[in-house]
Formats: sequence, structure tokens, C-alpha cells
Amino acid sequence: MATELNILGRIPPQNIEAEQSVLGSMLLDKEAIPAVAEILKNDDFYREDHGEIYEAIMDLFNKAEPVDLITVTEQLKSRGTLDKVGGLEYITNLATSVPTTANVKHYTNIVEEKSILRKLIRASSEIIDMSYEASDEVSIILDNAERNIFDILQKRGSKGFYHVKEILIEAFNRLEELYNNKEFITGVPSGFVDLDYKTSGFQNSDLILIAARPSMGKTAFALNIAQHAAIYKKIPVAVFSLEMSREQLVNRIMCSEALIDSQKMRTGNLDDEDWDKIARTLG
Repeated sequence: MATELNILGRIPPQNIEAEQSVLGSMLLDKEAIPAVAEILKNDDFYREDHGEIYEAIMDLFNKAEPVDLITVTEQLKSRGTLDKVGGLEYITNLATSVPTTANVKHYTNIVEEKSILRKLIRASSEIIDMSYEASDEVSIILDNAERNIFDILQKRGSKGFYHVKEILIEAFNRLEELYNNKEFITGVPSGFVDLDYKTSGFQNSDLILIAARPSMGKTAFALNIAQHAAIYKKIPVAVFSLEMSREQLVNRIMCSEALIDSQKMRTGNLDDEDWDKIARTLG
């Protein structure tokens, strides 16, 4: 918001024209309102009066009431904020100065990006203050800093409703891509032919559960898949385990790749041939 402190005397990132175009589009085209609402909140506007106008529009929209110059003006008047936002003249200027409502999504993205930059500046300032004061342990300061940044990332990654038209277009483009590709495996290959035949590889957003009784080889199976993707297909892989240490996981991968008995690896009872295999694997 405009009242926030400027860092080092610099004006925070903002684009007033984009904010005006977003509000003007919402006044002129009711279809623009949900497109904006799924991305922006009132505090994403740099100018406080723009946030007030946005709130008035959303109040009307959420009540399924008409949204236009007259209704928004009345809503602001009833809230006692009409004069604060510049009166009827400013509301009228918002509606008449929009180049086209067709670009509302582009204007919205600009406003969102500027808002994120301001939040990053604010979070950075808080991290600097915490670091100078050092009233908490370093681990606590790091946790707070991480949480501040994560909150910003989480907000950007979230999206409300999708119009079915968007999804259909994406699905058609994906289908066309697969048709032109002619590859049997379209996702991340597991290295197991029969499994890949059933799945065509692990696809984006898939959640794959490996279920079996204890000591049946679930971890070994999962590591084999990770190993195949990372080593042979050069696909980045992260492995999280609540049961095994990183040393145990790496030892399992080394045994599998070097074709060495895991018992030998655990006891260190290795012969020259085993050492040669390990050297070739690590090399």
C-alpha cells in the first residue's frame, strides 16, 4: 500500500495505470470480475483508494447485485469512502480511460507482480531487522525468514476456479503434442517395461503409491525407479525417507549400480573386484 515505508528512500514497485485499468475493466465488464478476483485481493493494490474501490465492487458482485458506475458509487457512499477515493469523477474516469477490457488479465498480472515485489521488499526488511536485533536463535530467524518467503510463493501458486474452456484448450494442445511425438513413454520412465507399458511413464501431477507388507522391497523398488530416472534419463530426482539415513540410501544405490552384495557393503568385506566395480560406478 502507498502508506508503507519506502526502503532506502525508494518508491516501492507499482503501476498505477495497470491498477486503474483493472478497476475500469471490472466496472465495464462483469465477466472481468471473477478473472480478477481469483488473482488479486484488495491489499494487492498500491493505492489505498484503489483497494477501497475493489472492495466495493467485490461486495456488490458477491451479493449478485449489478456492478456499474451508479451502484459502485452508491456502495462507496454507504461505506463512507466515496470522497476518500476521489468521488464520482474519479470512478467515471476509471471506466472511461480503459483502452480495452479484453486485456484485463494482462493488467491483473502486472498488478500482481508489483504486489509480490513489494511483499518481497517488506519480507526482506523484516529479515534484516531480525538479523540485526538477533533476539532469537539463528535457527528461529531462519525459520521465520523461510516462512515469510514461502507465504509469498504459496500465494502466487494458488489459483481459484478454472474455466472449462481453458482446460479444454490445454487438453487439446497436449493431445496434439502426444500425436506428433509418437513416443511410447510420455512421462518419466520407471525402468520396468511392464509397468511403463501400463502407465506410459509417470505423468505430471501423478501420485504413485507403492503398497506391500513389511520387508517386501518397497524402498528398493522405489530407489530403482529413482536411480533409473536420475542416472539413465538425466531427470532430476529428490528422495525423502523417514526410515533410512542418507548413507543407507546411497549404499543401496551403489550396491544396485555396481552389482555388489549388500552384505559385503555393510561389513566392508570387499575384494579387489568389488573395489573396481565401486570405482567404475563412482567414476
